[in-house]
Amino acid sequence: MKESEGIFDDSVIFVTTQGSVIGIDGGRIRVTKKGEGELASFPIGKVDTINVFGGVNFTTPFVASANEHGIVLNYFTENGAYRGSFVPEMNTIAEIRRRQYAQTDAEKLVIAKRIIRAKIHNSRILLSRKGVKSTDKLLDIEVRVLEDKNIKNIDDLMGFEGMASDIYFSLLNECLVGDWTFEKRTRRPPQDHINALMSLTYTMIKNEVQSGLRQYNLDPFLGIMHADRHGRPALALDLIEEFRAIFADAFVLRLVNRGEITHDDFGVDNRLIKDAFKKYLEKYDEYMKEEFNHPKFEYTVNRRKAIRMQAILLRKAITGELKEYYPLEYPK
Repeated sequence: MKESEGIFDDSVIFVTTQGSVIGIDGGRIRVTKKGEGELASFPIGKVDTINVFGGVNFTTPFVASANEHGIVLNYFTENGAYRGSFVPEMNTIAEIRRRQYAQTDAEKLVIAKRIIRAKIHNSRILLSRKGVKSTDKLLDIEVRVLEDKNIKNIDDLMGFEGMASDIYFSLLNECLVGDWTFEKRTRRPPQDHINALMSLTYTMIKNEVQSGLRQYNLDPFLGIMHADRHGRPALALDLIEEFRAIFADAFVLRLVNRGEITHDDFGVDNRLIKDAFKKYLEKYDEYMKEEFNHPKFEYTVNRRKAIRMQAILLRKAITGELKEYYPLEYPK
């Protein structure tokens, strides 16, 4: 398999080669290109997500097989802007969905507090690991999220989250080296190269989260904190909060501080140029497959599996199988 094809993992596949076609043959997913033949193949039973970028096509028989096997297809532009997804008609466990839809505001608030506390905690830990000293205010908000009796609803909670985010982003510049700087978080469109990398990585991880939620029969469009809106995966946006600093931002800092991505890798509109984007995907996939010791369960997992573990824990908290939700929190 050619490294340049952008296909890296047996469960999550990235296809960037323009003009390639994804088909099915004898129980295997086959990626081919006219004039070049087969680029790669995978057993269909081991794949749950395929991400395609730009001019990549699927055969009709493959789409039917993807639907049958529960494979999610995510569509991006050639330079990584998300365009939509094909979601298979899987047999869902009705009771899980029924319990999710029946959640009370009080039950949602309990879970939301745990997620937001973990987000603030992980933001503080990332800053501390990068040598930032001024994190006392973040610690104070982190403690108050669970203890402050004035947090009576999601709006109250998001006020605390907003304060913490402002502090975190005001300190993030201290984590950068060389000629990289960060002034403020900007989106739609991102106003500089750092923000562009952050937005791209948030999108990539959001899709990982969304796949995990679907895999464990949760409805990704019914949120706990984020408001329901047509086409908006609100629950995925909820769960990604605990991963923003420790997975997404940490990855972006690694890329730029190690010189793996430079300012020369960007073109117009602060987007990565073609070769740089392929390099980004390679680095991202390597990063998601790196293993670490899970701080709660104390065994080795990679980041991709850790996200899916959190989807399981969230499901168990929603259905009452667990008394509370246990977010992923990095140790001090």
